[in-house]
Amino acid sequence: MKEELLHRTKKFAIDGWKLCQTLPNEFLDYKKQLVRSSSSVGANYRAACRAKSTNDFINKLKIVEEELDESLFFIELILELSPKENNLWKSMHDEGDQLLAILVKSITTIKAKQNYKS
Repeated sequence: MKEELLHRTKKFAIDGWKLCQTLPNEFLDYKKQLVRSSSSVGANYRAACRAKSTNDFINKLKIVEEELDESLFFIELILELSPKENNLWKSMHDEGDQLLAILVKSITTIKAKQNYKS
């Protein structure tokens, strides 16, 4: 699962950059924000994989969760403001939703195991 998520979060960043290149300049601010947040997803997931403790891992995953949520917000804005930007953007949004669900479940599971051990 770790290797799959490393690949998927990196691909999410690459797809974000590629899709932003297709947007007109009127979207410049949103493009910048989306490129930052989508690339932060992959970078912070990599950092989580090098966490020094379970608490450090959870904290880093929470950052990934926040960056994914931010990315989804900007994708939603782009979809609402430019309806012609549909299929590829919807696909990226779906992938972000899936990644977010996996991360939230992972965080919940790790916290539950941590509480069980206490």
